[in-house]
Amino acid sequence: MAKGFMTNRTNSWRVSHQRIIEYEVVNCRNIFHPQNESLLSNGKQANTRRFVIVDANVEKYFSKAIKEYFYHHKIDAKILVFPSGEQNKSMENYLWILRELDGFPINRRDEPSIAIGGGVLTDRAGFVASSYRRGVPHIKVPTTLMGYIDASVGIKTGINFNGHKNRLGSFEPPKKVLLDKEFLKTLPERHVLNGVCEMLKLAVIKDLTLFELLESHGPASISSRFQDEISASILDRSVGGMLEELQPNLYEDDLARKVDFGHTFSYGLETHEDADLLHGEAVLIDIAVSSILANVRNLLSDREVDRLFDLISKLGIHLNSELVTPELLWDTLEERTYHRNGLQRVPLPNGLGQCTFVNDIKFEEIQSACKILEERKISHESIYQY
Repeated sequence: MAKGFMTNRTNSWRVSHQRIIEYEVVNCRNIFHPQNESLLSNGKQANTRRFVIVDANVEKYFSKAIKEYFYHHKIDAKILVFPSGEQNKSMENYLWILRELDGFPINRRDEPSIAIGGGVLTDRAGFVASSYRRGVPHIKVPTTLMGYIDASVGIKTGINFNGHKNRLGSFEPPKKVLLDKEFLKTLPERHVLNGVCEMLKLAVIKDLTLFELLESHGPASISSRFQDEISASILDRSVGGMLEELQPNLYEDDLARKVDFGHTFSYGLETHEDADLLHGEAVLIDIAVSSILANVRNLLSDREVDRLFDLISKLGIHLNSELVTPELLWDTLEERTYHRNGLQRVPLPNGLGQCTFVNDIKFEEIQSACKILEERKISHESIYQY
C-alpha cells in the first residue's frame, strides 16, 4: 500500500435525490358505471388483477355494482370487506390486510390496489400500500365527507398503535384520488356533520369566503347531502383549500401548519377512553376552544366569535364538551408539543380567515377558555342530540 493512501481515503459520501410527487384528485360521477374507466386508469386494463379494500358500510349499498364493474372489465378482483370504525385501525387488522394481499398477489407496478371507504379505511390501505414490497401503487375513493375533503386528498397514511391515534404511518402518495359525491347520499346526518366540521376548520383559519358560504348555504347543503350546484362549489372550495395548504409541505418539513387548526386539543378528546366522538366532533371542540383563546388574546373579536358559535348552531351541530377539562387539554397540548418537535406551534385565527401561530399558551389560559366555553351555552333549540 502506498504511503499516505489512508490519509487521503474518502470516508464519507453525500447522497441526494429528489423524488417527484404527482397525483390527481379528480371529480368523478357514477364511478361504478361500466363505461366509466376511472378506477382502471392507472394500471393495465386487460386480463389483470386488482386488490380492492371496501368499507363494510359501502359494501352494503354498492356490493353488486362493484362486483359487476370488475366482471364487466374482465378484472380478477379480490374484494376485501373491512369493518368500519376507528377501533379497527389497528396493527392486527393492518397485518391481516397484508396477509390477504400477499396471498392474492398483484404485480408490483401495473395493478394498483384500490381503497373504497372513509378516512379510516384510506389511511389504513395507504399504509399497507406503502409497506408492501416497499411500496405498491394505490388509488383512493373516499365515500364520507370527512374523507372527501380531508383524509383522502393528502399523502399521510396511518394506523393506531400503543393507545395512540396514527402513531404508526408513512407518507405515501396515491396514484389518484377519485371524488364521487354520489356516495354522500348514503351518509347518516351525523357523518355529514362530521365532515362539515373540517370545512369549518378551513373556513375559520384560512378562507372567509368559505365561512360566508357556510353561513348562507350550509344548512341547505347538509340537507341535500351536498348534491346541488352551490354545494358542489363548497366541496370544491374545501378540497382546493386543503390541497393549497398540503401541496407545498407534503412531508411536513414545516411543522407550523394551518391545517393543524382544530388538531391540538382534539387529539386527547378523541382518544379519551370515555369518548364517543367522531374525529370532526373533537375537532369542533378544539376550534371553539382555540377561537376563545384567540379572542382572549385580541386576535379574534367578540363579534367574530359570536359568528362562529352562531354558525355552529345554524348548521345543527352539537358541540359536545362533556369531556373538556383544563387538565386534559393541557396534557394534550404537551403531547402535541412533542409531535411538533418541541414547540407548541398552535394555529389560532387572527381574524376570521387568517392565521397566526403561538408557542406560549399557559395552563391558566386554558382554564379560562374552558370556563368561557362552559358559559357560552348554545341555546336549547340549537342542540342536536345524537
